[in-house]
Amino acid sequence: MAWDLKNDRPIYLQLIEEIQRRIAAGIYYPGEKLDSVRDMAQQASVNPNTMQKALSELERDGLVYSQRTNGRYITEETEIIEKLKSDLASKQTDEFFEKMYQLGFNASQIISFVKQKANTNE
Repeated sequence: MAWDLKNDRPIYLQLIEEIQRRIAAGIYYPGEKLDSVRDMAQQASVNPNTMQKALSELERDGLVYSQRTNGRYITEETEIIEKLKSDLASKQTDEFFEKMYQLGFNASQIISFVKQKANTNE
């Protein structure tokens, strides 16, 4: 799976966000062993130190844990993953509403628009 990294923000933050997205989407499942830091860095075309920084941050957040000599794993605590999904969805929703308000829509117009789009995608 491609790592779509841009130069507009720190790379380690983008790595964190991509790994979070993969966890929330179930691409990385609870208890799954992650590839080594070096392998993940190579896949993302980044320096291993940058990947290490991102994984350490995810570990601090409880999404990833280490087993001393056995590597890193995705948390098995589904409550943490569900909270992550909810937080990411909330952030996306906030950004969507902000952009729609900037386009001149009001709340009821936005809801109507979303309902219409949802019905055409069923």
